Amino acid sequence: MKYFILSDIHGSEGALKVALDAFRESKSNYLVILGDILYHGPRNPLPENHNPRGVVELLNPLKEKIIACRGNCDAEVDQMLLDFPVMSDYALVVDNGTRLFCTHGHIYSPEKLPKLSENDVFFFGHTHIQQLYRSPDGIVICNPGSISLPKENSAAGFAIYENRTITNYSLSGTIIERLSI
Repeated sequence: MKYFILSDIHGSEGALKVALDAFRESKSNYLVILGDILYHGPRNPLPENHNPRGVVELLNPLKEKIIACRGNCDAEVDQMLLDFPVMSDYALVVDNGTRLFCTHGHIYSPEKLPKLSENDVFFFGHTHIQQLYRSPDGIVICNPGSISLPKENSAAGFAIYENRTITNYSLSGTIIERLSI
């Protein structure tokens, strides 16, 4: 299976259109969304092409391909509009024996990991900064960054997981970094 992982859309219809083009081009089986889908939050500026309703209209037709979890900016009212579950604090995916723990990052984080084992993968968003590394315990940590509001000179981007390899990309499709488990 091939998983396209993104986070922190924050209602940016324009950024989501670019990411979904990359999702389709990648021929990924699933779209994993690590939260903060519709609302930009009080600490963030309004993202470019902000249109939460447009984001809903782009995502709902893909509902059978979406695995999602709740971000700190997601609320019950968002779930009323979205046709796929988004209110869980995490999603656990097992791919050929490799556990992929997918969460937003405001409850679980690299500093507060859930109980994981060596070679498990911890995907999180929230910081809007791309990261990809192996912890001292052998857990692979990946943040795909934000597609709409990158921070600290991080590229707007996404990640792809396939065959025990994770690649972080910029939103334009440039490879930022790659790690094999």
